[in-house]
Amino acid sequence: MLSRRSLLAAAAAVPLLAGQASAQQPVEIQFWHAMGGALNEWVDSLAKGFNDSQKAYKVMAVNKGNYTEVMTGGIAAYRAGKAPHIMQVFEVGTATMMAAKGAVKPVYEVMEQAGIGWDPKVYLPAVAGYYTTTDGKMLSMPLNSSSPIFYYNKDAFKKAGLPDAAPKTWPEVRAAAKKLQAAGIPCGISTAWPSWVLIENFGAMHNLPMGTMENGFAGLGTQFVFNSPAHVTHLERIAEMQKAKEFDYGGRRGDSQVKFTNGECGMYLQSSAGLSSILRTAKFDVGFGMMPYWPDLTKGPNGGPQNSILGGATLWVLGGKSANEYKGVAEFFAYISKPEVQAASHQRTGYLPITMAAYELTKKQGFYEKNPGFEIANKQMTLNAPTANSKGIRFGNLLQARDIIEEEMESVFAGKKQAKAALDSAVQRGNALLRQFERDNK
Repeated sequence: MLSRRSLLAAAAAVPLLAGQASAQQPVEIQFWHAMGGALNEWVDSLAKGFNDSQKAYKVMAVNKGNYTEVMTGGIAAYRAGKAPHIMQVFEVGTATMMAAKGAVKPVYEVMEQAGIGWDPKVYLPAVAGYYTTTDGKMLSMPLNSSSPIFYYNKDAFKKAGLPDAAPKTWPEVRAAAKKLQAAGIPCGISTAWPSWVLIENFGAMHNLPMGTMENGFAGLGTQFVFNSPAHVTHLERIAEMQKAKEFDYGGRRGDSQVKFTNGECGMYLQSSAGLSSILRTAKFDVGFGMMPYWPDLTKGPNGGPQNSILGGATLWVLGGKSANEYKGVAEFFAYISKPEVQAASHQRTGYLPITMAAYELTKKQGFYEKNPGFEIANKQMTLNAPTANSKGIRFGNLLQARDIIEEEMESVFAGKKQAKAALDSAVQRGNALLRQFERDNK
């Protein structure tokens, strides 16, 4: 039988042993994201790769719905004191996150305080610049960046007697559409994400501003100006193509993709992130190219295209966590930035390689020789040094502004409004949203 002294000693040892076991448990890092399907599996593989690489931290990747749901849910969770450590936010939410003072811990602070030798210059300039302050401080960590590219049906092109090459200009696209239709293809071209492709990237590729103050990068007092004569002419021409079904509007987001993959449209404008999906579902050989441009509308160098801007999302770090938790976040960010991890992600998803080292590694591995479409977005975004009109856009309430732009474009495609009236209305309504954003974030 144990003595009273032995029982007391045994009891006293229990908290110590429990404490030792607890100390051996990894610190959990909550990571909320919006990736579904195959991309959810990709994000899970990033978390697993990091967790397997060390024992101090464990990243818990959790899908919380679409991009909008993740951002609104994360902000609500922060206010309730239950925020995740990391939250994936799409590019249109950048201004909103920047204005959320106190709720966000900038990535440059997280990385510098962790002391792990982080260098922001390793990231692609076109990617890093979108999420960086005017004095060069990175606010969020790039994860999945993309740019719209041109897809074409090689089989349909051959049937129509067209060369096996993507048209470079919009007049060439229109001529190809006519030949495709003559060969029995119902529709020439369609697009996904209409505002992103036909307004935002149109402006960047033609070196035209979408708004004042460097497209919002220089402050909150910006005004939309995408009702310029060049923008109006562009939309008028697309509307003319719509009447003849040389262009065929297929809805917002990626709703129109089936028009291309089922062979209805011979050409398509879609995110580079759609590469894997299109290759998997199309029942024909797919060709690739850069976004087309109007030679008479561009203000780019030598009358050519300027560069495209990105879409996708970055990882924002929320406030209120411990130094050790932030150290785990920094270690995870360093892991996903490794060249071999980034190269594998790029080759798996079609998203851009976010570091120069990952891009060079992918080239060295010969990946682009077998998969040329995967390099298009990178080449397109680095065609020329970004200007104030082509480095990106940073507007408050941009998600709502996109809805307005697409609503007004739909009225043009339906023949209910002229292009100038629609764009004037979109600018007026959009500017009201900008002023509301300023009032809400004083």
